[in-house]
Amino acid sequence: MKALQIDKGSQLNTEWEFSAVVQNEKEANQYAAKGLSVCAIIAAIAWFLDWIHIFIVPAEIMNLAMPMVILFFLLPTLICKITGGEKPWVKYAVMFSGILAIFVLSSAMSKHGVLTWTLPLMLSCHYYSPKLTKMTLVLSWIFFLPSLYIALFFGEWDQNLLNAGYYSGERIVTSQNVYETTLYFVFTRIFMLLGISVICTTLSKRTRLIFRRQIADSEEHQRISTELDVAAQIQADMLPSIFPAFPERPEFDIYATMNPAKEVGGDFYDFFMLDNKHLAIVMADVSGKGVPASLFMVIGKTLIKDHTKPKRDLGEVFTEVNDILCESNSSGLFITAFEGVLNLVTGEFRFVNAGHEMPFIAKAGGVYEPYKIKAGFVLAGMEGMKYTGGSMQLAPGDKIFQYTDGVTEATNAAQELYGMERLEKVLAKNTALSPTELLAVVKTDIDAFVGEAPQFDDITMLCVEYLKAMPQ
Repeated sequence: MKALQIDKGSQLNTEWEFSAVVQNEKEANQYAAKGLSVCAIIAAIAWFLDWIHIFIVPAEIMNLAMPMVILFFLLPTLICKITGGEKPWVKYAVMFSGILAIFVLSSAMSKHGVLTWTLPLMLSCHYYSPKLTKMTLVLSWIFFLPSLYIALFFGEWDQNLLNAGYYSGERIVTSQNVYETTLYFVFTRIFMLLGISVICTTLSKRTRLIFRRQIADSEEHQRISTELDVAAQIQADMLPSIFPAFPERPEFDIYATMNPAKEVGGDFYDFFMLDNKHLAIVMADVSGKGVPASLFMVIGKTLIKDHTKPKRDLGEVFTEVNDILCESNSSGLFITAFEGVLNLVTGEFRFVNAGHEMPFIAKAGGVYEPYKIKAGFVLAGMEGMKYTGGSMQLAPGDKIFQYTDGVTEATNAAQELYGMERLEKVLAKNTALSPTELLAVVKTDIDAFVGEAPQFDDITMLCVEYLKAMPQ
């Protein structure tokens, strides 16, 4: 998109920034209109006080000036209601209406000239535009100077201005009055107005700079958010997500889920056929959160899958993977991991554990119970570690449930942990469910426990049921 311009020459390089400035101008128009509406109310109150002789200004002056002042003060509100404050010319109409109102007020009551002429300058600061503030200053000067001379002939008499008694005697304007007005009122007020304008212009520049930085930060945040969404999708695509995973295999049923705490997570699961007779499952958790953990997860997942072979000892697999991960682990991350290989013919389940949670096993006709196995050291924690695998015998109808610590360490608003006891109870009550149904029930139970508390860790679960032995 070509560079867009706001306020003549102020270049905006992106559609995002242009949109933000337009939105700010709309809000500034509405806030400025509200401010002028309040001024209209104050003017009406002053008019009423003058009418009951509390605020004493000649009635002919107030009756002529105040209706115009109130009208000009209320005009921006009417314009914003009609246009919604979205048209680019509205800000100029708002500022000009304010200047006209102050012009009439200053002409009628010259003693308050400096005070009232600060109003347009302060309103211009809403727009974060030094150019608009400078334009407002120039217009203020153009209308401010004649207002003082008009006040000599029409406005409220001022003893200092005309060197005469307060409202006494016939108003006579002489060349001396004009000279003194120019010397003592015009020049001094010009310098005071200039000083105020410098402050307002500086404020506009400073605010505009901060505004541009906020826009840039927002744009960068949007870009990062978009990239994280893409990364999250890539990560999700790396995990098996099509279920049923092996509809042509009647020997087992498997299901897994992963709910990251951030856009991308450090947990991962995997399952794959090593050959026609062996099913491998992996459950792992990378230390840390976010992008670094997710990248390390990709490396760990790839290495474990690439080094797992049908007849290879799983302890050797983890020993070799650990050494490779330690070679390029300058960030100090580590992985807790559990891997198992199920022989679909014999039911033998070989496994290895690197600092991960113990699995739950449900024997046919029984309930899920934690299966205590010795946990080795974490992967990528120390080079040269040796891992030892184990094995168990499964029969048709047996089930395995594995998970990450995001399940047991899920925390509610009272800072209570979901814990092993709750997990064991919900698993025991729902042992008869299929893997797909079971994981849904467990996740629902976790959500009910956590409530509105934020999720601090990835929640990953996997369940596999050994349905029947494969013919040899």
